[in-house]
Amino acid sequence: MVVNFARTTVSKELLKQVFQRIDAQSCPNLFNFHMHTVHSDGKLEPSELMNQAISIGLKGLAITDHHSICGYQAALAWLEDWKWSNPDTHTPYLWSGVEINANLLDIEVHILAYAFESEHPSMKPYLQRMPSVGKDYQAVNVIAAIHEAGGLAVLAHPARYRRSHFDLIPAAAKDGIDGVEAFYAYSNPKPWKPSIVETEEVQQLAEEFDLFNTCGTDTHGVSLLQRL
Repeated sequence: MVVNFARTTVSKELLKQVFQRIDAQSCPNLFNFHMHTVHSDGKLEPSELMNQAISIGLKGLAITDHHSICGYQAALAWLEDWKWSNPDTHTPYLWSGVEINANLLDIEVHILAYAFESEHPSMKPYLQRMPSVGKDYQAVNVIAAIHEAGGLAVLAHPARYRRSHFDLIPAAAKDGIDGVEAFYAYSNPKPWKPSIVETEEVQQLAEEFDLFNTCGTDTHGVSLLQRL
């Protein structure tokens, strides 16, 4: 656990550096921090996802299946084998990731966890393939658990809920959230590009509350360059 947690700390610091540089051009060709596999509600096998990531030329990514890290673990094993067979080829950095349902201001939101120690006991309630209940379902406790596991917590697609992002982001910041998914394509345009108005509003709130901006396609289909 000590060795793994030390590795997690390095991974988290590297991710912080990346988040500090994320902009509208970062996703989906350089970084992608929101993708799903067949291990939750996506259509891609982890190996297919990683093959696409390498073909696209991604520098870094995270698989964020709902309440499961099975896709991440399979992708990590595949990537290690691929690097062994292709020692002179660029490989993207794969961070641990998961998407967690939580209660914030009496509505359900999704919190993305990154760069956490996957075996840490604090994450156990959130890796059971289904939403947690009771106190574990409260956003403040989800965020605290991610932090205990050495990770970063990000509010997914903040302008997509039944309450305004002008309410949710300050509340999430109060609960200790680290970042917001600022660059998100709410109307699923082709080609993928962040929604202009929502992105600008979320970025302004992120600056006000000193939060990281992140980006992701929220891929559920067969292309990492689109949501569906």
